Amino acid sequence: MDSNEVNKLLAGFLGTCFIVFSVGIVSDALFASPAPEKPGFAIEATESAEGGAAGPAAEAKPIADLLATANAEAGAAVFKKCQACHTGEKGGPNKVGPDLWDLVDRPVAEHEGFAYSAGMKDFSKGGAEKWTYDNLNHFLLSPKKFVKGTAMGFAGLAKDEDRANVIAYLRTLSDNPKPLPAPGAADATAPAKPAEGAAPAAPAKPAEGTAPAK
Repeated sequence: MDSNEVNKLLAGFLGTCFIVFSVGIVSDALFASPAPEKPGFAIEATESAEGGAAGPAAEAKPIADLLATANAEAGAAVFKKCQACHTGEKGGPNKVGPDLWDLVDRPVAEHEGFAYSAGMKDFSKGGAEKWTYDNLNHFLLSPKKFVKGTAMGFAGLAKDEDRANVIAYLRTLSDNPKPLPAPGAADATAPAKPAEGAAPAAPAKPAEGTAPAK
């Protein structure tokens, strides 16, 4: 091989390298994607002053106010959801859950013949805790949240009206329905006490049902 052929081969090789190098420079210039000085979409989450970003958790409304307009007949319809696990008859049998006859103001976890969960027994404080209107209201809103460890699988009644109606119906399942709490009362099965110095009010006769919803 003479020198002319060697020179031609070297010239071709160098030319090829030059073309490849040039194409690389041009492609980098055409398709470069420099990082922006500021992000295009900056999402900033702000927390509310109370309860974090989601706000405070919803609480049950006072049962005394809800019962003032509750309807026991409507509550009987709601109670049908409970009948798969509970009876409401006097002397009725226990099922998956205990019989609910005369439930209002009954000691928690004390119904004869039913095996209560450890969580319900802890909540009962040895029978000192009772199923007051207020306790029923909170329990029916979210059973597992109100009584930790309860075996009750029901998710709860989110609507205030449904809870009030079914509690009004449960009140009627008794030979001696407990007095309704006065509207505005914080809690209890009995009406609110009169203020000091005020004349005692005449005892009110327990209503057989509840006032129809307005």
